[in-house]
Amino acid sequence: MFNLTLTPEQLEMRDTLRDFAQREMKAAAIHPDRLQPFEKPVMTNLLKSATQLGIRTLALSEDAGGAGADNLTTCIVLEELASGEVDVATILGTTAALGRTLFDTLMTAEQKARHVKAFVDDDNYHLAFAGTTMEAGIGWTYHRDAYDEDLVIPTAVKQGNDWVINGRIEAVSNAPLAKLFAVQVRTSAGSKGMNGLSTFLIPHDTAGFKVQNTISAFGGPDNTLTRWHHGTAAAIELKDCKVSAANLLGKEGACPFADGKLLARNQVAMAAVSLGVGRASYDAAVDYAKMRRQGGRNIMEHQAIGTKIADCTIKLELSRNMVWKAAWALDHPEAVADRSLSELPLHVIARVASAEAVHEVTLLAAECFGAMGVMRDMPLQKYVNDGFIFAHSEDTDGAAKLQIAESVAGYQRKLAA
Repeated sequence: MFNLTLTPEQLEMRDTLRDFAQREMKAAAIHPDRLQPFEKPVMTNLLKSATQLGIRTLALSEDAGGAGADNLTTCIVLEELASGEVDVATILGTTAALGRTLFDTLMTAEQKARHVKAFVDDDNYHLAFAGTTMEAGIGWTYHRDAYDEDLVIPTAVKQGNDWVINGRIEAVSNAPLAKLFAVQVRTSAGSKGMNGLSTFLIPHDTAGFKVQNTISAFGGPDNTLTRWHHGTAAAIELKDCKVSAANLLGKEGACPFADGKLLARNQVAMAAVSLGVGRASYDAAVDYAKMRRQGGRNIMEHQAIGTKIADCTIKLELSRNMVWKAAWALDHPEAVADRSLSELPLHVIARVASAEAVHEVTLLAAECFGAMGVMRDMPLQKYVNDGFIFAHSEDTDGAAKLQIAESVAGYQRKLAA
């Protein structure tokens, strides 16, 4: 049975992270000096402090040295963390989700022996996935089995017991910080779609492997390109990069992420992160509405402001319920198997619904401040920008909604031939 009663451990984690976010993160994240420039580099000091609380290894099994937290607990923690600083929560959420998938599910015993201890012991050890998954490759090909044939994927050629990889992948999340990459390459010449893709574990210091410059707020030859992601990202380039066959993740030519589990975990985690941003803007609006006086009373007592605050409250509460339900469903797949829950992609619904709700909440919260809501030294302009990014990311756009429509129609995609 879906139960919203949190365990004592979950409550303790939530309260600990809420206190940490309010006491150590928020003041630094929204300091007027940081809010003025468009470029806001990752606050590495806050990232390390949050890492030392165990967030990076939160979802890793206890046997591997982590906390063994389920998806619901991870969502609770990431929402609190994001209410303090969204980029820190995004980086740690990405590493936590990928760590669970790699170390607890996909790696061989020999691969674990080489990597897991270093990951657990090093607070600065982050992970990155450079590739695509079956669901992520759908794009706008509604009710078709075709995948984006223009997708650029590095190619690999076998030489003895090694693979030599050449190619480039753009905008890899966590790339500037990651020490271990799971990189998808095409090992079968002429294959299309998800067929013929292999995934290799590549340490960041491997010869021929290079992480390019971190993507800036504005980029391109004329500074017209705008960064539309949270956290940190960069392109990776592989030039005659030699990787041992022992670094192959899963089977050659078979994508180990094709079942969509990593994508589902990551989407639910990012939905929780977006809730954190929505709540931060909401809290700021509530505090201001209780303090600001106009017409002889606090503006919270004015109907126009009270209605906006109520709308924000409704949107956040409904979104949190959807995110928690989707996380619970991932932790209890038997609930889908016995038809207690529908077979709809709840992780996609939660991601889209939370992004749309948070976008609306940040705008309503800014309106409570009047003209001050757009000033660059006020946090609301940052929250509004964060909300726009969530609303227009590639896993919350119209193509993401088509996955829901296909599920309603009962359409099952096949791997490209």
